[in-house]
Amino acid sequence: MRSPTSQLEKQDSPSSLRECVALTLAELRSQRGIALPLAATNLTWFAKTAVTTAFLGRLGERELAGGTLGLTFANVTGFSVLAGLCGAMEPLCGQAHGARNRKLLHRTLLMSTILLLLASAPVTFLWLNIERILLHFGQQREITSFAKKYITYLLPDLAVTAFLSPLKAYLSAQGITFPTLLSSAAALAVHIPLNVVLAKKKGIAGVSTAIWLTDLAVAVMLAGYVLVASEARRKAMSTPGEDGGNWWSELRRPSEWARLLRLSVPCCLTTCLEWWCYEILVLMAGRLPDPRRAVVVLAVVLNFDYLLFGAMLALATSASARVSNELGAGRANGARNSAFVSVGLGVLSGILGGLAMASVRSRWGALFSHDREVVEGARKAMAVMAMVEVVNFPLATCGGIVRGTARPWLGMYASLGGFYFLALPAAVLLGFRARLGLGGLLLAFMVGAVASTALLVVLVACMNWEEEAKKAQKLAGIGLIDDAGEPSDGGIEIGNRNSL
Repeated sequence: MRSPTSQLEKQDSPSSLRECVALTLAELRSQRGIALPLAATNLTWFAKTAVTTAFLGRLGERELAGGTLGLTFANVTGFSVLAGLCGAMEPLCGQAHGARNRKLLHRTLLMSTILLLLASAPVTFLWLNIERILLHFGQQREITSFAKKYITYLLPDLAVTAFLSPLKAYLSAQGITFPTLLSSAAALAVHIPLNVVLAKKKGIAGVSTAIWLTDLAVAVMLAGYVLVASEARRKAMSTPGEDGGNWWSELRRPSEWARLLRLSVPCCLTTCLEWWCYEILVLMAGRLPDPRRAVVVLAVVLNFDYLLFGAMLALATSASARVSNELGAGRANGARNSAFVSVGLGVLSGILGGLAMASVRSRWGALFSHDREVVEGARKAMAVMAMVEVVNFPLATCGGIVRGTARPWLGMYASLGGFYFLALPAAVLLGFRARLGLGGLLLAFMVGAVASTALLVVLVACMNWEEEAKKAQKLAGIGLIDDAGEPSDGGIEIGNRNSL
């Protein structure tokens, strides 16, 4: 008796160089269809942040400082947590889509939304006490009051994000990315006039309100797309009752929530560790001999890094989607091919990203400051950061691969070891003891990124993909064999490939 995996693998092994090339090209086309729209979507997010910053700057220096402080606090304590918890949807929905298990897709979407709404409660408590927290850590009272006003009016965005993030993950896990791009672009077009009107009427509160109204517009458009597409699919089905059944009734099973939490917690920790590490870098720059210049230079450098981060995130999501889809379908060699192509794309993109940063380093600083010392400091720092970017891209794609295999804790261990156990102590030694300043801090982060990437590359190269495919089919609920020797869905209805 053979398992479904072995049955599916019969025609999955390439027998010639020509077949390998054909498979690689096909994989590149698949990843292009996912990654390019996602990269463009991430650019709209960066543009929205830039528009928000510009309108804060027009209100005045205090509003800009308070709004920036409030947004940083919101990212560290709120949005990073929600984004991390939502990361569990990538393997669950990706493998469910590959296995054609629509019930698991729908159930994961609803459960993740509920989980994010529950997680928003303690975050709300933190945000309501932002003034007390910031004053405790020595922030100026005047700036803190603006930060409190900004984040108070941003509170609705927690609930909006609890719906928006799962919708985006639900679609991208199925390789559906254009609706997200179109809705984000449309919302960005609305974001500018919203800021013009609300900033004039309500000041910093209006700028904050415009953020969650824009996100709400994206969430409504994506929810509408999912509902319409799902309804159209159900009407097109020839067999009545093959619509996924009462998948919502299984929400009461503790085992379903335990499975989601087992993946959500390490995904959340990985995301938070990465976000917090860069915030710690900014804090360390503030301890250098010339803190004002160091922080300004670092802000200039990180602005270019944010542009590249959009491409990194797109590649990571694409890698996760493709690997999880192939594993869910029981195609171990297809998953292996997707993983290796993703690593290759990460390396190539890292080289291109590093070259891009190095090529503009002499002019980038002048876009943000006319201070000659700041421009020169940015030029030197970007030379080091360019080397960090070369490593950051394959690190991101490897993180996407391990998420796609439903083993996100591997990425968590890599981040913890590379950045917190290696990079931060090295930053103290190079930046302060060796007196290398900001360049020393960035060199230390490059060491941490290299260590994390090396660990993940070894783990990906040593994976037993046949075993991963079997585990994925079990996770998706179709890895069982019934008494007649046929694949069983374990009580879960299986639909066609176009899940939605």
